[in-house]
Amino acid sequence: LKQALAKHKLSLPAALNKAILEALSERDASADICHNAKGKPEADSELRDTENVPLKEDIEAYFQREVLPHVPDAWIDHSKTKIGYEIPLNRHFYIYTPPRPFEVIEAEMKTLEREIAELLEGI
Repeated sequence: LKQALAKHKLSLPAALNKAILEALSERDASADICHNAKGKPEADSELRDTENVPLKEDIEAYFQREVLPHVPDAWIDHSKTKIGYEIPLNRHFYIYTPPRPFEVIEAEMKTLEREIAELLEGI
């Protein structure tokens, strides 16, 4: 695509170029790994995943034990590694409140419909 466009001295915005390539190409899981201009493997965004590693555990040890046995060619992008602690507030403080009975909601809706109809008659 780039060569054909360059031949006619044309260029496309990156987003349009990407959309065309995605529309005209198909995924091949058995294909060789794609490399960028510097020779480094390109990440496949559809295979991207995250892991929550226990705070006191070494990331590399966790990766070796829990990830690599299942996905041998996985790797860590350390520029996106975040160290912190998650406090799931909903799990600890949420109190379930069952919804109101259907009949009550239906009655409220009918009342509102009547009010709206009356307001529209006044227009």
